[in-house]
Amino acid sequence: MTWGAEDERHLLPAWWGLAVTPARGRASAATEPVLRRPVAPMLAAPVDAVPEGPGLVHEPKWDGWRCIAFREAGGVYLQSRAGRNLTTYFPDVTRAIRAAVPPGVVLDGELIVWERGRTNFAQLQRRVTAGRDLLRLARECPAHYVLFDLLADGGGKVILDLPLAQRRARLERLLADAPAQLTVTPQTADMRQVADWLLHWTVAAGIEGVVSKRLTGRYEPGRRGWSKFRTRIVTEAIIGGVTGSISRPETALLGRFDRRGRLRYTGRSHPLTAAQAAGLARLLSPPRLPRRGKAHPWPQPLPASWSGQLDRPEPLPYVQVEPTVVAEIDADVAFEHGRWRHRVRYARHRPDISVYDVPLLLGEEEGYFGDLG
Repeated sequence: MTWGAEDERHLLPAWWGLAVTPARGRASAATEPVLRRPVAPMLAAPVDAVPEGPGLVHEPKWDGWRCIAFREAGGVYLQSRAGRNLTTYFPDVTRAIRAAVPPGVVLDGELIVWERGRTNFAQLQRRVTAGRDLLRLARECPAHYVLFDLLADGGGKVILDLPLAQRRARLERLLADAPAQLTVTPQTADMRQVADWLLHWTVAAGIEGVVSKRLTGRYEPGRRGWSKFRTRIVTEAIIGGVTGSISRPETALLGRFDRRGRLRYTGRSHPLTAAQAAGLARLLSPPRLPRRGKAHPWPQPLPASWSGQLDRPEPLPYVQVEPTVVAEIDADVAFEHGRWRHRVRYARHRPDISVYDVPLLLGEEEGYFGDLG
């Protein structure tokens, strides 16, 4: 076992500490490594197409919260991707793990909530703010833990160095008799199955795309050793603000009108390139004189809850602009309650499209933002 050696410590974020340490109370000759929390999860690098080739397998990319679960002697600990303790928010999942999994096991997967046959990300977010209603919410909208990796098996034996194919086989055996709340994610090497997932499951089940992995690959905490392909769309939105300044915008804050003519915040772009920033600086202007007592329909700063992110709940200061510039954007399909949950890619300015030609927010999305207009 090599993880945790001096020459590999730089691969982990500094605040993680070491993912693997020697077990205590044993002779040095028989020392076996053990996982201790927090563990930096293995990550996936974005790609523009699903990779093909021998030795590759593919799994659905679920729309939920990444979670590493530690089945400890005294119970269960759930850790988010960024190291946050999620245990309190998912008593239903911890109960299922405690009943079905022996102590020492460390699992990796995604927490999701099913509603009417598809994932519902908003129900996950409600767990954090439910307070006294948490137990009722867990009964009415139970969470599921979709597993895709095993980091330590029964007895706490660390298996990060085993190839994925062996880790997967052990995971399937471990959960063979587990309740439906704990399930192993589908996996295939058949590109026809991948195409079917992308064509049908994106809408029907709410998956975000596909994650591709090598069957021979070891589990490397904190490394982007897998690939992820997200289903994406090209569409338009209105720029209502920027971070940075109007003369030097860094990211674009986007909106769309609802059916009552109110501009609603819908998401934020990735950082702009130098050329994109210079082009937008020539087009953007401060809000005009107040209309109906308001120069701009969005609060300053943007509320932390608008980001939809569990681990970055900070309000966002920004610069308001007159909402007259239409942007063409490239976005994934994680659009819920009127907002893109992940950042979008700014593509270009669309001078040929009026702000009133940008798609409207319709249906239940309108009621989510409150009356800010």
